[in-house]
Amino acid sequence: MKNIIAAILLLGTPALAAAGEKSAGEKVIYGTDDRLDYYQVAPDMRKLADSVVSLWKGSDVTQVADGKSFSLATANYGTTMGLCAGEPFREQPLGAFCSGSLVGKNLVMTAGHCIKNEDDCANTKFVFGFALKAAGEQPSTAQASDVYSCKKIVKRYLNENSGALGPDYALVELDRPAEGKNVLPLNRGAALKKGDAIFVIGHPSGLPVKVAGGATVRDPSPAGYFVANLDTYGGNSGSAVFNARTGFIEGILVRGENDFVYKDGCRVSNVVPADGGRGEDVTKVSELTTVIHKAIEETVLGDIPAPESPALPDQGRVDAMTKALGAN
Repeated sequence: MKNIIAAILLLGTPALAAAGEKSAGEKVIYGTDDRLDYYQVAPDMRKLADSVVSLWKGSDVTQVADGKSFSLATANYGTTMGLCAGEPFREQPLGAFCSGSLVGKNLVMTAGHCIKNEDDCANTKFVFGFALKAAGEQPSTAQASDVYSCKKIVKRYLNENSGALGPDYALVELDRPAEGKNVLPLNRGAALKKGDAIFVIGHPSGLPVKVAGGATVRDPSPAGYFVANLDTYGGNSGSAVFNARTGFIEGILVRGENDFVYKDGCRVSNVVPADGGRGEDVTKVSELTTVIHKAIEETVLGDIPAPESPALPDQGRVDAMTKALGAN
């Protein structure tokens, strides 16, 4: 079934991809690894990914002398993480520490544990477009138009009590409206149900953006968050989790299983059955839609897109695919 999902992503179904997240940086693979690079997915998925942003330490993003671009301080994924040969994306660069999504022209939604205070805000750069546009690329620069600073924290919530669960989110205002980026639509309608198909777009382990499909909602009942079987890693924290049927954001990836296990002196991805492990926790977007609306009204920078479904393929095909995902 994973092959079916990958094929549909490549063919252009706008609502397929998923990965999951753990606590402040821990993730896992449920079943088989569904992560795909930017260049491997269909145009509609790339359009969503264009509005996903990577979070970097300010000291790792340096403006080039010509003022037209920034240099990104990256490292080799395999070497940095001590990965075994054959681990996916082993030769790619990493550098981001969290992910986020554009939900207003100058507003980014992420996890509360990614931006904890105004000092974090001041010391973080938001970089759009950290992606592989072709096989074999090693991105290490960003156009100046894709690099933003954090002006202020609009709203943040994280229960700091040890072992406490619940919502985990931050809404930050950028230093200027995002240039040439679409504001991502939020679900303002019916709540998710068990078995609903979802996907995630973000930066696992700080890598160039990945789209991951093949996940479903396990438990929608917890207050402030839901549990899913998303394939995610540290760096996916703050990633937008989308409804595979509508293309709307349903939540923010915030917690989950451990990323790696040791094997013969090196590390490999932690793989559990599709219905195994603790699952990945996703803050429900309903926790902050009101805050987003208010922030948009105050800055007078446009409105959240109306909840109208994007163009989808034949509805019967979508229904069949959603049913197949639910059986994963």
